[in-house]
Amino acid sequence: MSVELLTLLFFGSLLFFVLLGTPLAFVLGGISVIFLYFEMGQIGFYLLASKMWETMSNPTLMAIPLFVYMAILLEKSGVANDLYDMMHQWWGGLRGGLAIGTVLICVIFAAMSGISGAAVVTMGTIALPKMLERGYDKRLALGAINAGGGWGILIPPSILMVLYSLLSEVSVGRLFAAGVGPGILLFVLVSIYIGVRCWIQPELGPALPKEERAGWSRKFASLKAVILPILIVVVVLGAIFGGFATPTEAAAIGVAGALFATAVNRQLSWRVMNDAALSTLKLTALVMWILFAAHAFSTAYTALGAQSLIQHLMAYIPGGKWGALAFMLLILFLFGMVLDPVGIMLITLPVFLPVIRDAGFDPIWFGILFIIMMEVGYMTPPFGFNLFYLKGVAPAGVTMGDIYTSIIPYVIVTLIGLLLIILIPDIALFLPNWFYG
Repeated sequence: MSVELLTLLFFGSLLFFVLLGTPLAFVLGGISVIFLYFEMGQIGFYLLASKMWETMSNPTLMAIPLFVYMAILLEKSGVANDLYDMMHQWWGGLRGGLAIGTVLICVIFAAMSGISGAAVVTMGTIALPKMLERGYDKRLALGAINAGGGWGILIPPSILMVLYSLLSEVSVGRLFAAGVGPGILLFVLVSIYIGVRCWIQPELGPALPKEERAGWSRKFASLKAVILPILIVVVVLGAIFGGFATPTEAAAIGVAGALFATAVNRQLSWRVMNDAALSTLKLTALVMWILFAAHAFSTAYTALGAQSLIQHLMAYIPGGKWGALAFMLLILFLFGMVLDPVGIMLITLPVFLPVIRDAGFDPIWFGILFIIMMEVGYMTPPFGFNLFYLKGVAPAGVTMGDIYTSIIPYVIVTLIGLLLIILIPDIALFLPNWFYG
């Protein structure tokens, strides 16, 4: 059978069962096993088993449950309440200040957690009602939380970056370092958008009345809320970038810091630790099954010879390597509307990475572009995860239509940031080159 027909059947079967609602792990693994058997016979099973064993023996996998456990503990620790109180006092006197303060908290939470949902759920619960009470425009507030929450997969440590490094065989530390600059860039761009729009239209984000603004003594006293979060971030990222610990070891340090922060806030108990452990087990098991199935998919896809076909097709896209890059980013944008980021990563990377390397692009740089497009996928309808996280915690009166329309300007701002990183690669590559040479 020709490679063209095999490719059509392979991806057609994948799309068919995904649209039926079959769990992604079953789809990836099942289709891969069936096609490998008919293409290679029983030896295909041995090939898959060796690939699974190789994946299981990778120590980087240990970082995933540790970062998940750290994120869940921090969500339960009460750190977010203290952070929001501090931001309320420092930023509340500015037009749009509460929204800017909220996205800054999302940056801090992203640097502590490594997942997207933690900041969205936390800020949707704490910050959104208070902004609405202060007369903030519903869509401005919803979009700020939606956009800021997505940075959890971009600003290190990031679980999605760990998975990318496993599939692309690039350094996790370099990838973590590459996420810092783009994360700061997106925060600055979103803050500028909020500030400028509220300056032009003050009714969208009114400043606190003068009588409700905190004095300097209260402002400085509130800064103690950032000590623990900043300490955790500095210790975890400093250990990785300074070469003192691997990402896995740094994740263990982060868990210790999260336990300490939970204890300081008097939230630490056996029940909290047990609930966090169970949630971590469920989420990690889900990720691992999908990861193993994706390796099966990648192995089968390579064995079928379809990868060379895709590379040849890429050569016919107008614009050379830049046209191919634009085409890949468009595919990621469309996939982000209907699939989860882990699934997109595991389906597309086996196709995209050889093309990226052949074109001479840095896979670390492309990894950042990929993660940003996954972040956009978290934000965009109809199936963006952040949309449903936010709907689950939003006050009465906030409709799904409000949430859908709120993300439009923030997606545009994020794509502007993506374009800047494409035009100026050093935004992403400066820190990894500085730390690692």
